[in-house]
Amino acid sequence: MVKYNVSRETFERLKTYETSLQEWQHKFNLVSNASLENAWERHFLDSAQLYKFIPSEAKTVMDFGSGAGFPGMVLAIMAAEKTPYLNFRLVESIGKKTLYLNEVKKITGINNVEIINERIENIRTTPVDVITSRAMCSLKELLSYAVKFADKNTVCIFPKGRKYNEEISEARKAWSFDCHAVPSEVSAEGAILIVTKIKKLKGVR
Repeated sequence: MVKYNVSRETFERLKTYETSLQEWQHKFNLVSNASLENAWERHFLDSAQLYKFIPSEAKTVMDFGSGAGFPGMVLAIMAAEKTPYLNFRLVESIGKKTLYLNEVKKITGINNVEIINERIENIRTTPVDVITSRAMCSLKELLSYAVKFADKNTVCIFPKGRKYNEEISEARKAWSFDCHAVPSEVSAEGAILIVTKIKKLKGVR
């Protein structure tokens, strides 16, 4: 975590989180078993690299399909030190995973996170400053969720795999949006998509 310039306290919180992930994976299927051996890089560093894309003036971050907390919980732990005014809403529909998220919140001692056990489409739509989501669904589908919580200033930060260009092309069939792809620091073929100004194309259902 040195390259992300976090304090020892934040690093220890993240290591506590990693230890709990290893323990809880035996109870619930939180992440793929194949990724567990290299969880620090595959999940924690992959999430941490998104922090620098959060605008300094942002106050609210919503994370769709948080699962075991990647990237939302990692970013919230980093923000607790760096930008404590930044509030996170982690949305996860599976009860067992929200149980785990609440455990992570407790053992890391952070209070800038609200954990919501609900489907995204059932949440009251109010604009947020930043939207994140990792490995939940295609970009085209993500935009259909994001547009309900976005205004002209909202920034979406979506890490994607090697087929990100195909996802962008497919999404443009239904949506107008600005998109900047930044190479991932963790995945040689992946990218982080910075998406703004989302609008449904006229005539598209």
